[in-house]
Amino acid sequence: MTERRIRSPRPVPANSLAQLLLGLEAEFEVPAPFDEQTLEAAEQAVAQLQLPDQDATGIPFFTIDPPGATDLDQAMFLERHGDGYTVHYAIADVPAFVALGGQLDAVARQRGQTYYLPHRKITLHPPLISEDQGSLLPGKERPAFHWKISLDADGALGKVELNRARIRSRAQLDYASAQARLDSGEPDEQLELLAEIGAARLRQEQLRGGASLNLPDQEIEETGEGYKLVSRTPLPLEGHNAQISLLTGIAAARIMLKAGVGILRTMPAPDDADQREFRTQTQLLGTPWDESLSYGQYLHALDVSDPKQLVIMHRAAALFRGADYQVINGQPEEELIQAALAAPYAHTTAPLRRLVDRFVLLTCNLLSTGQPLPAQLSSALEDLPGLMRSSSTAANRVNNAAVDLLEAYVLKTRVGEEFQAIVLKSAEQKEDGKIRPGVLQLADEPITGSFTGSAQPGTLVRVKLVQADPEVRKISFEIVASDS
Repeated sequence: MTERRIRSPRPVPANSLAQLLLGLEAEFEVPAPFDEQTLEAAEQAVAQLQLPDQDATGIPFFTIDPPGATDLDQAMFLERHGDGYTVHYAIADVPAFVALGGQLDAVARQRGQTYYLPHRKITLHPPLISEDQGSLLPGKERPAFHWKISLDADGALGKVELNRARIRSRAQLDYASAQARLDSGEPDEQLELLAEIGAARLRQEQLRGGASLNLPDQEIEETGEGYKLVSRTPLPLEGHNAQISLLTGIAAARIMLKAGVGILRTMPAPDDADQREFRTQTQLLGTPWDESLSYGQYLHALDVSDPKQLVIMHRAAALFRGADYQVINGQPEEELIQAALAAPYAHTTAPLRRLVDRFVLLTCNLLSTGQPLPAQLSSALEDLPGLMRSSSTAANRVNNAAVDLLEAYVLKTRVGEEFQAIVLKSAEQKEDGKIRPGVLQLADEPITGSFTGSAQPGTLVRVKLVQADPEVRKISFEIVASDS
């Protein structure tokens, strides 16, 4: 939920940078291109596809994603129902293409998820499925898991129905254009309902004690002299859309917990000492956490365009550690909570891009329709935590390396320049006597780096860039002066 990622709107045209990025793929042994056997299995799966009998093509679903997205996992249609709402949520029926125990299943288990790199993505499934026949593209009839979720007037979760159906999305929207349309006041019932329901679900999250982290994305932009990194704060509709996805994951967890079978995404609550330290940091950074506000209410009120408040948001992200997957096996429900959401939750809505979601969808559908889980599915659930831990570790390692590389690349011509920065962590002396450098974040650019010198967390300092080496993916600063 809080991983760093740099988005590059188009392939970066610098040969040296392209070579460095390709070098990452070799160094971190990212998945190789699909072999002929797997590509042939994808073609065969498409040829043998049987659409579900249930016909939901009359529902005018739409998708909303970043511009240019082709792996469209979800589509929605929203409506008022009495004094509440009904959310129709369609999720790509990947199991219709990927049979348990088959070639495509084996390859997907090896990969675990789609890898997103600045210059390209490495897909979980062959593109014929993930970006074409399995994707909920507009105007195309597709198999999907159709969730029908009832909410009351306050956005609280009510009745949930789940079936496999054929659907046809009517429109593919992108966040920026949809937000501009909504902000213009031009009538659009679906976007208005998305904003209304999303806001209601966010209030429900805050009432539970959960906290959404509104961290900006990093994007790389060309300049006349090279490249720079800029922050892009997520648009309100992106947050509202995320709430619909989270709602579905919470509904899925409820189904599986009631049956006592399935797999959840879990995260322990931060301990008291970490929360006390975080409160102290908010005071040092000038926006103290008021005792009258819940954790979620406080974070929601932060303005991440303010550099110091952005640092607070990053420190908040560090509170939530230990995200994992757990198979339901008679544990008390409080041990299966996702602490950032303050609710049980399952990864459910991205089966084109993440392995575990396919199995959650299969499990929930069978439970919802009163069918037993086949032994092969039950066995797979036991394997999934290990598979997902392994793939997440691999994907995070290469993603973090790509961020470090690009940060160093955009700063490589600026060695010797001075910047204003905020100290995140002080330098520390390790047990062997060596000094672990401190960590800072530049105040005006979305870049973190190590530093030498003495300064306390939350201190505003003036630093000089002394190293920016993209080949070793390292940037470092030295403190010139303290501004606070």
